[in-house]
Amino acid sequence: MKKNNYFPMPNEIFSLGLNSGEIAVYTYLMFCEDRTTFQCYPSYNTIGNALKMSKKTVKDIDLKGKKVFVRCDFNVPMDKEQNIIDNTRIEAALPTIKYLLEQDCKIILASHLGRPKGEFKPEYSLKPVAQELSKLLNKEVIMANDVIGEDAKTKAENLKEGEILLLENVRFHKEETDNNPEFAKKLADMAEIFVNDAFGAAHRAHASTTGIADYIPAVSGFLIEKELTVLGNAINNPERPFMAILGGAKVSDKIGVIDSLLDKVDTLMIGGGMAYTFFKAQGYNVGNSLCEIDKVDLALNAMEKAKQKGVKLILPVDTKIGKEFKPDTESKTVAWTEIPDEWEGFDIGEKTIEMFKEELKDAKTVIWNGPLGLFEFDQFAIGTNEIAKALSELDATTIIGGGDSGAAVEKAGLANKMTHISTGGGASLEFLEGKKLPGIECLRQVGQSENVS
Repeated sequence: MKKNNYFPMPNEIFSLGLNSGEIAVYTYLMFCEDRTTFQCYPSYNTIGNALKMSKKTVKDIDLKGKKVFVRCDFNVPMDKEQNIIDNTRIEAALPTIKYLLEQDCKIILASHLGRPKGEFKPEYSLKPVAQELSKLLNKEVIMANDVIGEDAKTKAENLKEGEILLLENVRFHKEETDNNPEFAKKLADMAEIFVNDAFGAAHRAHASTTGIADYIPAVSGFLIEKELTVLGNAINNPERPFMAILGGAKVSDKIGVIDSLLDKVDTLMIGGGMAYTFFKAQGYNVGNSLCEIDKVDLALNAMEKAKQKGVKLILPVDTKIGKEFKPDTESKTVAWTEIPDEWEGFDIGEKTIEMFKEELKDAKTVIWNGPLGLFEFDQFAIGTNEIAKALSELDATTIIGGGDSGAAVEKAGLANKMTHISTGGGASLEFLEGKKLPGIECLRQVGQSENVS
């Protein structure tokens, strides 16, 4: 029993159209909250989901002077000397950080980098990110030497309004990827509000992306808000013709997306390594090309579904092949029905490029996920580059699904010509597939900061 005869309730509960019984249930759960740990069972997250409370952004709550824990995605590529090669993901976090600075917040930033697998590895340190952030913000970013250790806790406790602290790589602790509740609680204890702005990690149920939301109020940052708005509008209310281009290596990585998109698009174009599984499904030789023999039935099912749905499914008609997996290998272009033994398909051919371009002329909404060839090698990057160029010239909404396709567009120098390039390859795929993203779902919880007594 509580010693006090009152307890806090979030204002939001009274604006949801709940009946008296539903309000009574929630009120009782709040009454049962342990005021020493600020937990109740079920969790705030579970309660919020059950009551279908809408997700909030940083603009929907009072943040003035609050200590805010922001999960960012600073998983940036670096060279061997730990120089940042591409700072796109850091720049993507700036709008949220700058807004929090305007609110005089005490800001604690957290991110992962690479896959250190729960061990401290200096090559995965976020110190270069702190330096880059300091330059971009023209403001010192304090670097913690650990995540939940004494250095991090002391620096977090001593933060002043308008100051920024960056914790070390959260994946230096295996508890992060295990979504360990104790680890999540220690992260939460540093702050009053949780802001998730790491769309690239939103499909992971980790301590710093979801677990922390069980202990303090959770809202989204501007980056996640933008990702959900752009991707959501494209999927749910596209201007037509609505077309999708899928590439990448494996059918198994995309079969869920293929199945989902066939319910939505007018045209689906397939390239990349996954195309050879479709060739094999039709009984043709693919040489040494990447091919998932055990996924041939999935490819056949996709072609049949496209026919039933009236979706135009376009496969390559020719392919650029090479003798070996190396940049300067001997190469030639052949019809997709004529790939010889000992040769390997690495790109779509000239006829396919022109066919894709012609189809895209009428598009009003295009989603592209996965490169159409081995774009890392210049001679096999032609298909990807040409389609990227074609998209950049369209009078249409063009959305690039992050990951390798985003990298390919960046490499081609056409990023600023696209409507949107997602910061999350895996997350955008799962979103397109219709899956719930843990890092998004946790934002449904009720904010404890908006209380009435």
